[in-house]
Amino acid sequence: MPQPSPLTPSVSPASLAASGRRVIEIEARALDALAARIDGSFSAACQAILAGRGRVVCTGMGKSGHVARKIAATLASTGTPAFYVHPGEAGHGDLGMITDADVVLALSYSGESDEVLMLLPVLKRQGNTVIAMTGRPQSTLARESDLHLDVSVPAEACPLDLAPTSSTTASLAMGDALAVALLDARGFTADDFARSHPAGSLGRRLLLHITDVMHAGDDVPRVDAGATLSQALVEMSRKRLGMTAVVDGDGRLAGLFTDGDLRRTLDNPALDVRTARIADVMTRRPKTIGADQLAVEAARLMETHKISGLIVVDDEQRPVGALNIHDLLRARVV
Repeated sequence: MPQPSPLTPSVSPASLAASGRRVIEIEARALDALAARIDGSFSAACQAILAGRGRVVCTGMGKSGHVARKIAATLASTGTPAFYVHPGEAGHGDLGMITDADVVLALSYSGESDEVLMLLPVLKRQGNTVIAMTGRPQSTLARESDLHLDVSVPAEACPLDLAPTSSTTASLAMGDALAVALLDARGFTADDFARSHPAGSLGRRLLLHITDVMHAGDDVPRVDAGATLSQALVEMSRKRLGMTAVVDGDGRLAGLFTDGDLRRTLDNPALDVRTARIADVMTRRPKTIGADQLAVEAARLMETHKISGLIVVDDEQRPVGALNIHDLLRARVV
C-alpha cells in the first residue's frame, strides 16, 4: 500500500492551524450570505413539501449526493418521510421507487449534472414537484425545476477552488433549514423524535417512563410507621433497594428510611438502635415521583437533590413503586 509522504519540514503547526481557521472563516461567510436567501422560494419549497401526499425523494451525484443522503435522513427523523435515490441507479430501474405523490429534491451545485438532468423529463411527465438546490440560478436544473433554492457561495474553502467545501456546507445548512422549518410547521415534538430513534440513548431518555423501570407490587419496600428500626432493616435487606417507604394507617407515605439515614442513626449516641422506632429516625417529606413521569425526570431529581432512590406515589400519596440509581443505569437512562 502507498505510504503517506512525510510532513514537509517547512510546514509548521501554526500554519496548519491558520489554514484550518481560514476554512472555517470562509465557510462562515458563505453561511452568512445564505441566510439572506431564506426567502419566498424557501417558503414555497416548504409549502410544497407540506402539501405533498407522498415522501421527499432526495437525489444528487458525488458530494451533492452525500449531502442529499444526509438531508433525507434528517427529514425522515424530524417528521418528514424521505429517502435518497442515486440518480445513476434511478436511470436503470430505481426510478420506479418514485411515485407521482412524491416531491423530488434534486441537488447539483453546477445545476448541470447529467445523471440528475436525465431524470427531469420522466419526473415532469409523472407530475412530480421538483425542487432544485443549486449554486447557479441560471443553470438547466434551476430553470427546469418547479422551485429553486440558491445555495451559491462566494468561494470554495479549497485554495484551488476545486474541492466542494463551502458549497456542500451551504447545501447541508439549507437542508437543515428545510427540515427544521417543516418540523416547526408540523408541530413535531420530542416524543415524536424519540419514536423514530428507539435504539439510541435519546430514545431511551424520551420514551422510558417510571413504570418501565420501577419495582412494583410486593417488590416495593414498605413498613408501617409503628415498626421498629430492626423491622425496617429486615425489609430493606429483603428488597435490596437501600431504602424502605414508611406508611401511615391509611397506606399513605409518611416518610422514607435509607442507607444514609441508617448511617446517621448509628452515629447518634442518644439513640438505642435496638429499641428505636422507625418513625423517630425516618426522613419526613421525602422526594417522590409519579408513575406517569419520564425516567429521565427521576434521574434529574436524584442528581439535583443528591439522592440515590425514589418512592413512586399515586395521586393520594400511596407508594406504588420504588427505584434507585442502579435501575436507571440498567435502563441506560443515565
